[in-house]
Amino acid sequence: MGNSYIIYNAQIVNEGEIYSAAVYIKDGLIADIFTDEVPAQLLSSVPSIDAGNKFLIPGVIDDQVHFREPGLTYKGDIYSESKAGIAGGVTSFMDMPNTKPQTITNTLLEEKIIIASEKSLANYAFYLGATNDNFAELTAADHSVICGIKVFMGSSTGNMLVDQPESLKKIFSIKTLPVAVHCEDEPTIRRNTIIYKEKFGEAIPFECHPSIRSAEACFLSSSKAVELAQKYDTRLHVIHLSTEIEIGLFTNEIPLEEKRITTEVCVHHLWFDQTDYPRLGSLIKWNPAIKSTEDKNALLQGLLNNTLDIVATDHSPHTFEEKQNPYTSCPSGAPLVQHSLIAMLELSRMGKIKLTEVVEKMCHAPAKCFKIEKRGFIRKGYFADLAIVDLQEDWVVSKDNILYKCGWSPFEGERFHSKVTHTFVNGQLVFENGIFNESVKGRRLTFNR
Repeated sequence: MGNSYIIYNAQIVNEGEIYSAAVYIKDGLIADIFTDEVPAQLLSSVPSIDAGNKFLIPGVIDDQVHFREPGLTYKGDIYSESKAGIAGGVTSFMDMPNTKPQTITNTLLEEKIIIASEKSLANYAFYLGATNDNFAELTAADHSVICGIKVFMGSSTGNMLVDQPESLKKIFSIKTLPVAVHCEDEPTIRRNTIIYKEKFGEAIPFECHPSIRSAEACFLSSSKAVELAQKYDTRLHVIHLSTEIEIGLFTNEIPLEEKRITTEVCVHHLWFDQTDYPRLGSLIKWNPAIKSTEDKNALLQGLLNNTLDIVATDHSPHTFEEKQNPYTSCPSGAPLVQHSLIAMLELSRMGKIKLTEVVEKMCHAPAKCFKIEKRGFIRKGYFADLAIVDLQEDWVVSKDNILYKCGWSPFEGERFHSKVTHTFVNGQLVFENGIFNESVKGRRLTFNR
C-alpha cells in the first residue's frame, strides 16, 4: 500500500495535546509512535524525515467541496482541486452532487468513484443528491461507502431543490446516513431579490448579498430542518452555518459522537465579514452569504464551546471571468481548499483559536461526525494521512503559488505565517516542499455504520 518512513523530531498535535515524538509509517498505516528514542535498528533501516521540530498533524478532512467533475471541469476537476488540497494539508474530501449530470443515482455516483480512483491525489467520498422523486436511489445506496445524502432546502441547480413535504418526510426518515442540508428559505430570498432589483436593476451592489440571502432566510430553513430531524430522529448535518441566530438551534451538552444533529462552519464565514464586500465584492459572494462581524465572531465562539462541530470549505471554484459578471448573473462560490488550514492557523496565531482546536475541528471532528474508518487521528493502526506544518513560514498568496484550476483566490495578496511542507496520504509522501509525487492516488473513504 505504501512506503515505510520514520518522521522524527516532530511536535505532534493530536487529541488535545502537543508533544515531541516520532511516527513510524509502514504499509500505509501508523505502525508506532515513539515518545522516547526511535529504536536504532529501525532508524537505520527505514527512510527518515526530520520534521525539524515542526508540527505534525492528522490530514485535514474537508466534508464539503465542489470539485466540478464531471461536466464543469473548465472551473476545476478532481485532479486539480485535490492537488491544491494536498498542498494545503487536505488528505480527504467529500464532494457534493451538483455536477453535470447531478449525482442523483447510484450509477452516476459509481462513475464519479472511478474518476476519483484514477485522478485524485487525496482520499475521497461522494454525497448522493436528493430530489423530490429519487428516494429509491437513496435507500438502495451502500451506506458504508457514501458519506451522506445532500438535500438542498433552498435554491439549487437543476431539480435538486427538495420542497415537497412528503419527499422531505421520506428523506428525513432515513436513520443511518447523515442527511446534509443546505438551509436557505427560497421564498424569502425571492422576495428580497425583487426589492433590490427594483432599487438597483441588475447591478445590485455585492454588499447587499447578506441582506438578500438574509439571516432570516437561513433561520427559517435551518429551524425547519431541525424540527424535521427531531420528529423523525434523522442523522442531520447542517452545513455552512452563517448566522448567530442559528446557533441557538444546536447544543453542546452531549459529545459529538452521540449527537444526532451536527453542524459545519466554513472558513470564509470565520475569516471574512460584511466589511470586506467593498474591497472584494464578487470574489466573496458565497451562498449562504458572508454576513456581519457579529455573526462571524459568534460562529467562532460556537466552535470553541462545541455547540458547532466542524470546519470545512464549501470549495466552489468558478472562473475569474464568471466572477466579473453583475450581481444577478455572478455565480456564488470560491476556491478554498489550498488555504483553509493555513487561514485557520493564522486565526490561531492571532490568539482566536488554539492549535489543538484547529486540529479538533478540521481533522478529528469530521472523522467522528461521519464515522470515518481509521482516519482523522494520529493513532497506531490508523491510516497515515498526515501533514507537517511550519508555523514560522512567512509568505503571500499570489497567482504564482495558487494551484486551483480557476487560477484565483479571495486570499490573493494575504500574508500568512504558516505553510504545509509535507503531506502523506495512506502512508505515501505525496507532497514535499512544493514537489508532488503524482503517482500517488487516494483511496475511497469507508464508514463505520
